[in-house]
Amino acid sequence: MTESAISINQPESLVNLTDDELQAVLLEGVSRTFALTIPQLPKMLYPAVANAYLLCRIVDTIEDEVSLSAEQKKFFCSAFIEVVKTGQLAQTFANQLAPLLSEQTIPAEHTLIQLTPRVIAITHSLEKAQIEALATCVEVMAQGMPVFQALDLHAGLETMADMDDYCYYVAGCVGEMLAKLFCHYSPEIAVHKKELLELSVSFGQGLQMTNILKDIWDDAERCVCWLPQDIFTETGFDLQTLTPATDSEEFRLGLEHLISIAHQHLENALRYTLLIPSHETGIRKFCLWALGMAVLTLKKIKQNLNFNQSAQVKISRNSVKATILITKLTVRSDLLLSLLFNRVSNELRTPDWQYSPSSFKPTLE
Repeated sequence: MTESAISINQPESLVNLTDDELQAVLLEGVSRTFALTIPQLPKMLYPAVANAYLLCRIVDTIEDEVSLSAEQKKFFCSAFIEVVKTGQLAQTFANQLAPLLSEQTIPAEHTLIQLTPRVIAITHSLEKAQIEALATCVEVMAQGMPVFQALDLHAGLETMADMDDYCYYVAGCVGEMLAKLFCHYSPEIAVHKKELLELSVSFGQGLQMTNILKDIWDDAERCVCWLPQDIFTETGFDLQTLTPATDSEEFRLGLEHLISIAHQHLENALRYTLLIPSHETGIRKFCLWALGMAVLTLKKIKQNLNFNQSAQVKISRNSVKATILITKLTVRSDLLLSLLFNRVSNELRTPDWQYSPSSFKPTLE
């Protein structure tokens, strides 16, 4: 089949693709960032990590679908957990969910849901340890996310601890899964499994907090706020009064505190990356590109605390290209990577204010 005949918006054109080709096309449709970073991984890791991202995206699609009630989202999340665990009833799941998706869900996600049986077949072609890692991640995410989606979030989360929990369910558990996959791939990496698993939660939170800060105003349009009230209460700002027209030094101070917290999580992300052997350049690049783009995004936010549109703090294509080039040149050197990180991110620290990221695993009641 020629490339011109392949369209993410036409599921029937994807039927004859190989597993790797299909996952590459689906990734390109739902996330250009991961379509860029995942292929950097070793060939033995690519199928599992690509599949893992697609599984997580299916959960995201359920949670973001505006036409579904809270009960429907809970139903489909529970059903999908069983589909991933067992490999069964994937077609039933797709047949039930696909017709309910609205036009607000992007075409690529419509296609992903329709092709759930094929994605699940790839899942269950993986090795047992890989399947278990993916299924555990999906279960944690699909159980945790509905808890937060059911909350009234127009005035933010109550505490920083709540934000920690939320970030774990949407990103920390993904970090844990990746650490398990990396350790399964390499006995040399597995030597550091305990520390990697702990740091992976923090790595995920750093990336998720960066996205939350970047998307404050996009979320506000949906009457959603993921910022923690207690951080802003401490600075003297009430999140209930937040609007795109807000011009408050107290609000900016709260943002600076959250940037500093995210930065400390990204410091842990660097520690995580440096535990990967230097000869595993593919895995290191996969981590470093995400880390580098997060740091640059936080810098733009810090330099423009009055922003009121996410586009104002989105890093440029040239910045992405520079991140890729610089990490390629420094990927094997722990010293250069540490010096580079400290130089680029130093301004993200908030003087005289300290937060200590801790390892945690929320327990659903």
